[in-house]
Amino acid sequence: MFLPTAAITPAATLAAAPHTVPCGPPLHRFGHQAMAALFEILCVHEDESYARQASNQAFDLLDRIEGELSRFVENSDIARINNLPVGATVRVSRGTMECLMLARFALEETAGAFDISLGSGLGNLELWPSEFEVRARTSGIRLDLGGIGKGYAVDRIAEVLVDWGIERTLIHGGYSSVRALEPPPGQSGWTLRIGLPEEQPETVFTYSASQCVLSASGLLKGNHVIDPRNHQPSRLRPAAWVAASTSTFRPAFRRIGCVGAGDEPISESPAALAEVFSTAFLMLNRQDVDACRTRWPGLDTWLSEPDDAFPSCGCSLVHLN
Repeated sequence: MFLPTAAITPAATLAAAPHTVPCGPPLHRFGHQAMAALFEILCVHEDESYARQASNQAFDLLDRIEGELSRFVENSDIARINNLPVGATVRVSRGTMECLMLARFALEETAGAFDISLGSGLGNLELWPSEFEVRARTSGIRLDLGGIGKGYAVDRIAEVLVDWGIERTLIHGGYSSVRALEPPPGQSGWTLRIGLPEEQPETVFTYSASQCVLSASGLLKGNHVIDPRNHQPSRLRPAAWVAASTSTFRPAFRRIGCVGAGDEPISESPAALAEVFSTAFLMLNRQDVDACRTRWPGLDTWLSEPDDAFPSCGCSLVHLN
């Protein structure tokens, strides 16, 4: 099982409950540190060596994605964008371009509540997807893909595992971004324990996950989530969770468009968009949350609403489905 600790990413916790496979192939678990978080793959396969090889290839891709997206890596795509002078252009990887296109979509879809530039000017970046180029119309733009990068990486890991023929698998990034493919034999889904953002979180509810994505956002470390609309710490609610089938956001990817000289559709990244909404729902009022959910039917949502002055422990769980 996943054992949440005080060292996890600052988010509400999605923790996978123990799984036993009474018959058939065994369950394997592989982990890798990246993006300041523990990524794990749980998969069912008859050959542990084969499953490990597939997971290692997926984790190699994860490291490459981190090298492109982390603002803390000196020569990453994001670091180079953050240092662009006015009018300058930089060439980026396909993955970085896709994340930027997703982030621009998210900025519009959440009315500015999800902004990887924290109000410094994402809209002042010109994106040329066919050339993989980014141009800065102003200076001082500062991007941080921490709110979307883990989900994007989880989606790419899932693609690698499917290519290897490993489809009975669950992937998580930092206990806060989850993608479930097929469940273990004889089970309807991977059982997830969801807890509040506390040092030792207790299970609040469970969720059976199959062919879906889940994301949790919360304030484990206090005022670390900044509302980009007013540049103030988010204090509306302590936690938000969303879940959706992997097909829920398919219309979004068609709307976002294509990338690359061959006009290939943008990669589908449902775990990344789940991260967008769980983060935005920390800051959006109930009316705006309901408006998002109306536009995206099937977006299952849980909100932890404070009963008393936050950050007191008193809170109630509201399930919107």
